[in-house]
Amino acid sequence: MFSVDDTIVAIATPGGRGGIGVVRISGPQSATIATTLTQHQAPLEPRHATFARYITSGAADQVILTFFPGPHSYTGEDVVEISGHGSPLLLRAIVGSAMAEGARLAEPGEFTLRAFLHARIDLVQAEAVRDLIDAVTPLQARAAYDQLEGTLTTEIARVDGRLFDLSVRLEASLDFPDEGYHFVESGDAAREISDIMRQLDVLLGTASRGRLIREGLHAVLAGRPNAGKSSLFNCLAGQGRAIVTDLPGTTRDLVTETVDVDGIPMTFVDTAGVHAGAVDPVEVEGIARAVAVRNIADVILVVLDRSRALDADDRALLDRTADRRRVIVATKADLAPAWDGGALDGAAAVVASATTGEGVDRLRAALVEAAAGEPMRDVPAITNVRHVDLLVGARAALERAAAAAMTGTPEEFVLSDLNEARRQLEEVTGARTSDDVLHAIFDRFCIGK
Repeated sequence: MFSVDDTIVAIATPGGRGGIGVVRISGPQSATIATTLTQHQAPLEPRHATFARYITSGAADQVILTFFPGPHSYTGEDVVEISGHGSPLLLRAIVGSAMAEGARLAEPGEFTLRAFLHARIDLVQAEAVRDLIDAVTPLQARAAYDQLEGTLTTEIARVDGRLFDLSVRLEASLDFPDEGYHFVESGDAAREISDIMRQLDVLLGTASRGRLIREGLHAVLAGRPNAGKSSLFNCLAGQGRAIVTDLPGTTRDLVTETVDVDGIPMTFVDTAGVHAGAVDPVEVEGIARAVAVRNIADVILVVLDRSRALDADDRALLDRTADRRRVIVATKADLAPAWDGGALDGAAAVVASATTGEGVDRLRAALVEAAAGEPMRDVPAITNVRHVDLLVGARAALERAAAAAMTGTPEEFVLSDLNEARRQLEEVTGARTSDDVLHAIFDRFCIGK
């Protein structure tokens, strides 16, 4: 289904104007096409920058040709990168000229797909390329880079290596049944499998934090009117996104802003103040939207005004969010307090002021801990839900294998479950993956990568 016999071309730099733009050509005719476009007479020297001129009736430019012969290139094929001035007109002209010489416009992610098909990278690393491109926080970039460097691949290889060794011994026992050879006893096999399961548990233990880094979360600010939600929202966003006045009910609709909070992309949602006595139709609709978005939030910031006594609306909000993932914020710390922490019946609150910035760093840390379940101390090994699902499936197969080995079930049944676990691990790295899965993964890439 995936052809690697032809030559593909695409613009490799982002859309719009820039100082430099790059057109990438990959395939057996890449060097021939590049030299034809630039009328360069001599063969291109590998891994050297070669000055040339691209001249057509519609466009002209001074360019640099860089030739990477396969298999030691990004795609594993002959690759030429044509670097010119970053005019979209010029770059499109170069692509058009290359297509006129026999190249085909690359599909999204096709350069990286060819790198995968030529075994330059595995599927985990290919997905890491996309994640690195999409990263919007330093922690996202670090997690993607670690996977690109092969950290997860190495861990999975260790697990698969142990499974392979155990499978070989079980297979050998099956091959010599009449001779009475047993290269591994059932009890020892069960213990080995349980130990391998613990290795997977360590990996899966990082999954929730990893997905949080990769996918981010929604944090909804909830509270009564004039509790300080919009001021706190603006403080967290670092800009005046929400209108702030002394009039109750100023915020009527949802206001959102995505912010890097200790490496996690958090989308904060400011909402209308919720109270029992609303009658104005617009305010009632705003309250309904606030409740609806609060019900699907990953984390709720329960905003309480510390300069005013707690009222029935505050108590109702505390009760309704008691079983949710939340952070309680006592705002307006720059004003005289009307209540202390004891008024919350043992629930801890972060004391903060949007005016002075007091407590805002503590609030950010509390948000991360509430979302992740613990402080974010290191970069997790797993960030991708596809990897999580497959590793969970592998662990389930190992659990069945361990139970079978423990009860003395014949080796062939234990082997069947071990082989299923290995199949799941091979799907993670792409050693065994369907074309449909590859299409689904690479279709989400940008064209040119």
